[in-house]
Amino acid sequence: MANLPPSHYPDIGHLGEDLVAQWLQSTGWIILHRRFASRWGEIDIIAQHDGQTGEKLLTQHSLRAKRPATANSTQHSLLAFVEVKTRSSGSWDAGGRSAITPQKQAKISRTAGIFLAQYPEKADYSCRFDVAIVYCQRISKNQTAVIATQEALATSSTAEYKFKLQEYILAAFDSSIDNG
Repeated sequence: MANLPPSHYPDIGHLGEDLVAQWLQSTGWIILHRRFASRWGEIDIIAQHDGQTGEKLLTQHSLRAKRPATANSTQHSLLAFVEVKTRSSGSWDAGGRSAITPQKQAKISRTAGIFLAQYPEKADYSCRFDVAIVYCQRISKNQTAVIATQEALATSSTAEYKFKLQEYILAAFDSSIDNG
């Protein structure tokens, strides 16, 4: 069988990000940006969660020192800067976990600082850095075996691939940036 050009294959990473964005929305998050880019790097998903149910979420790490609530009460608002890693079985980097190096964390942190500078109305929100691990499997037309796998948080599929959100790591890494 001939090798097909790269343009023939769907962008697996973007499909994994789509799954994570849909899952976040289904759990009450608002997607503010997808693939937010700066000269420092890119953040796959920037999401916001508002409301009284945020108490547990607010216990997570914060980018900036907590400030007193303002008149518009942003105390219950939370921003999540989400890095999505989509991998197939047998990936070399522990399903994407080991790809979140200190250098990658620094790039994400700097890009988050750029985002907060561009949207100063969100600068007082609590922030955290999350990582989503998505497993991707090519669907074989001849596949008949039943394989037991870990329960997924969410799933989706295309004609050729099945995606599973296997793990969503809250506050996967901590960072302190000064946006001022």
